[in-house]
Amino acid sequence: MEYAKKIEWVLRVAVAGEFLGHSMFALQGKPQWIGWFANFGISDPALAAKLLMAVGILDVFVAAVILFRPIRIVLLWAVFWGFWSALVRPLVGESIWDFIERWANWGAPLALLLLRGWPMSFREWFK
Repeated sequence: MEYAKKIEWVLRVAVAGEFLGHSMFALQGKPQWIGWFANFGISDPALAAKLLMAVGILDVFVAAVILFRPIRIVLLWAVFWGFWSALVRPLVGESIWDFIERWANWGAPLALLLLRGWPMSFREWFK
């Protein structure tokens, strides 16, 4: 296996693992995460739990796609969501270091996206 393919597989497994791990916390309704929704105007815990469940389901989907067939648009979403999920920590009052410590959450999918090649057309985002 060529060197670039080995790197791609390491990144695919790493990103899929990150999103699968996050999905399990979301699907379990992690109380701390449910509480964070109030910081963004969603104070009903039942609604927050439903939204967190939707996030968990989406994260399982992202993990599977990236592991089995990394489509660029899904990788771009993983970059955005990884950045947002890291950034939300200081926004809800946690340390800036909680954000910095999670840079790999968006850096790894970005590296995988760049390794696969930045799309030159709209259609290439879906390959």
